[in-house]
Amino acid sequence: MNDFGTEVRSALKAQGKSLRGAAKELHYDVAYLSRVLNGKQAPSPELIQAVNEFLGLSLEAGDATPYNDEMDAWELARRVQASDVGTATLNRLERAFDDLAMAYPKADPADLLRKVRKHSAYVVKLLDGKKTLAEHRNLLVIGGWLSLLGATVHIDLMQDDAATALLETAATLAREAGHPEIEAWCFETEAWRLLTDGDYVQAVDLSRAAQEIAPAGSSGLIQANAQEGRAHARLGNAKETYSAIERVQGLSAAIGSPDTPEHHYRYDPAKALSYTATTLAWLGDAAAEPYAREVIKRLSPGDDVTKWPRRVASANIDLALVLLKGDRLDEACDSAQKAILSGRVVPSNHWRALEVVKAVEARQLPESTDLREAFQGLKAIEP
Repeated sequence: MNDFGTEVRSALKAQGKSLRGAAKELHYDVAYLSRVLNGKQAPSPELIQAVNEFLGLSLEAGDATPYNDEMDAWELARRVQASDVGTATLNRLERAFDDLAMAYPKADPADLLRKVRKHSAYVVKLLDGKKTLAEHRNLLVIGGWLSLLGATVHIDLMQDDAATALLETAATLAREAGHPEIEAWCFETEAWRLLTDGDYVQAVDLSRAAQEIAPAGSSGLIQANAQEGRAHARLGNAKETYSAIERVQGLSAAIGSPDTPEHHYRYDPAKALSYTATTLAWLGDAAAEPYAREVIKRLSPGDDVTKWPRRVASANIDLALVLLKGDRLDEACDSAQKAILSGRVVPSNHWRALEVVKAVEARQLPESTDLREAFQGLKAIEP
């Protein structure tokens, strides 16, 4: 069966229509349509219907579903084993989750979410089969981590209802499995969602709740302290902010660098730098500058901003805020422009970029027009 992208591209070519022209006629962003036709993002039912009407086709949702070689291979290996689940399948699922968590800093959120859903569905399928008590608990833990990651991506995409549902699922699975760190991450993740919504007081409360249940020395404990510090910074509580920063730096130094520092749920000293930069920038402390510059120096892969991890884009926004406060205007605008054009600022962080744009506009700087235009371009490609 030909897939959705192949069928649509063939029809466009046969009818002498361009991708850009089709996007305009269908009222879809051309970047989104391109991702769909190249198999990087699943088409929505509305898009399938619109394409059918525009090109005179009769494509169905099944035409957009790729053959799942990975899952089929796992299923074959599982059936060979005596157990309905088996240690090998659990190990593969654990590795798959780790791969997704390590991909998170650079992955396209919609693409990552699709993969999370695929693996979560497989966990649900296995939960319906015969298994030992130990296998059952392991599946609950894997399902909890996957639900938590899915919720995080939904927050990035500003899809609050889906995020809330998945956070509740993750917390339920964590409690059933007796896994307090996942539950702590659920509180911390909800704290971040509320922080982006401007509910800083509640964000502080949830961050503290996460700290109460997070295991000693865990990454979840460090992240919960970091989240509390950021919420206090938005509230202007300097004493509490500095206290949280000190705790994060001490806890982070104690655990050292993990083997996979890019893993979203494994804290490392580089993350401490990033959170310190953001927290101090929000507090209006010029001390944020060296932290932001160190993040950029350590994590920037080169001059191509589109290859930046998200932390480098965020660090440039932090740097821009600090430089504006110090009247170093040209460099501030340059840092903000790079962050926005990198494409690494997810929807849940657009408000941070907008703060810089508004600050530049308030000063009536000549760069304000270009910066506003770049920001509008960023908004235009939201999923």
